[in-house]
Amino acid sequence: MTDQKINQLTAFLRRTTADLLAAEKKLAALKERLEQPIAVVGMACRLPGGAVTPEDYWRVLSEGRDAVGPFPPRWDVDALYDPDPEAVGKSVTREGGFLDDIDQFDAGFFGIPPKEAAAMDPQQRFILETTWEALERAGIPPSSLRGSATGVYVGSDGTDYGQEDPTLSLLDGYRATGGVNSVLSGRVSYLLGLHGPALSVDTACSSSLVALHLACDALRKGECERALVVGSQIMTTPSAFVSFSRLRALAPDGRCKSFSANADGVGWAEGVGALV
Repeated sequence: MTDQKINQLTAFLRRTTADLLAAEKKLAALKERLEQPIAVVGMACRLPGGAVTPEDYWRVLSEGRDAVGPFPPRWDVDALYDPDPEAVGKSVTREGGFLDDIDQFDAGFFGIPPKEAAAMDPQQRFILETTWEALERAGIPPSSLRGSATGVYVGSDGTDYGQEDPTLSLLDGYRATGGVNSVLSGRVSYLLGLHGPALSVDTACSSSLVALHLACDALRKGECERALVVGSQIMTTPSAFVSFSRLRALAPDGRCKSFSANADGVGWAEGVGALV
């Protein structure tokens, strides 16, 4: 073998060894990341029973308070309620878990014009508020995340906002973005200038749990350096109550009784919770 061939072989082996060592280092770092615990550093929420902070939420739990109450004033309860599940367009219950002031929103704070704010699903409004608050509670200035690989994962069982008025002549760009599930996560990423993944997840009742699972998996794989995770549900129309009444799957008292012999149907509730 000539000296030239030997030199070429030596160079090749050195490059290969260096590549193998680099790959080994990456695998070790990945293994270490996969084994690291996930830390929750900030929380915020809007929940029934007047729980607008995590402290309020723990207080409701510790006191054993019932957060289920009457239908909200935005619905005509007298016209909606009928104990007969055969009644068309009616609900067999007049109670559920509801948030207060879903029409209140400081749009100017988020740089959103009034017309766009009016077309926005209340879920988008609450998600913006709670993610901002969760970041502040974590001691992270929201503006400091611009350009960062921060992911946004939102679990929501869809939206019914604007569905009560299907008039095509009223549709515009704001309504198009105001009631689309993908915008639930995308609006947060856009507002904060994030460069990480933005996913809106709908797996029905497990949506928020799946969103949390995807966020943890992404963090461990290095797909994002931090994650904002939100679970959200706002009912602007009573369609869920009416549909499940006809299915005979709605509890007449509006309360779930999971794993109980007295279970007699689902109970619906609203809420938004955000984690950093």
